[in-house]
Amino acid sequence: MSVVSRSATNQNIFQKMGDLRFEQTISHQCGVTMNDSVEARAIAEFMAKKPNVTVTYQPALIRIDGEGKLTFKMDEISEILGKEMTAEIFEVNTSTHYGRMVRIDDNTVTLFGNMDEVFEYIE
Repeated sequence: MSVVSRSATNQNIFQKMGDLRFEQTISHQCGVTMNDSVEARAIAEFMAKKPNVTVTYQPALIRIDGEGKLTFKMDEISEILGKEMTAEIFEVNTSTHYGRMVRIDDNTVTLFGNMDEVFEYIE
């Protein structure tokens, strides 16, 4: 497995308190935070290649943020890892998430930043 350098981040999502601007808008962003691990690094490396995805490395955490939605395909992650990744194992590896997480099927976990897109998946 190749190593993703910490400079591979598109941008750092963390800001100083003095630099924050509070706006009355909806961001449509979503993301996951994972404890730094072999699995998390493989997932981050793969997701960093996708458009509108930002990967931020912290000393013990890896954060993956997206605009609109993030789709995690278990078969693609399994191929990178060289071992099976299931939706259940993926969810255990994510210490937290924001946006609406939907398990589309056994192979697909999607996070939605736009809550209107979730309605077709809920009954």
